[in-house]
Amino acid sequence: QVQLVESGGGLVQAGGSLRLSCVASGSIFSLNAMGWYRQAPGMQRELVAAISEAGIPKYADSVKGRFTISRDNAKNTVFLQMNSLKPEDTAVYYCNAEHAVPQGLGAPLLYDYWGQGTQVTVSS
Repeated sequence: QVQLVESGGGLVQAGGSLRLSCVASGSIFSLNAMGWYRQAPGMQRELVAAISEAGIPKYADSVKGRFTISRDNAKNTVFLQMNSLKPEDTAVYYCNAEHAVPQGLGAPLLYDYWGQGTQVTVSS
């Protein structure tokens, strides 16, 4: 099993910054894409940013230019640097990782894992 634990959330004023971290642990063979999602009250969970195993990032339009996703493969960790935070960024942020489990000569099995979430609150 793989466990994801997020940290770094908190309360910050608009215009401030936070850095989220997500550490994967357990029986890890290989983590493919990793990402950050968020869910505000009454809203559906949405993708904020994702990063491939090679480090290629993608961002939601709403956070482009403000957020930066990065990863440290050696430490099985993904980060989300959030700058110029806005009240509309307030949400629970969840870490996601795709875990690839080798199957001999065949294609690996893929599993999605989720963290418990960390609250980010941005005040006006």
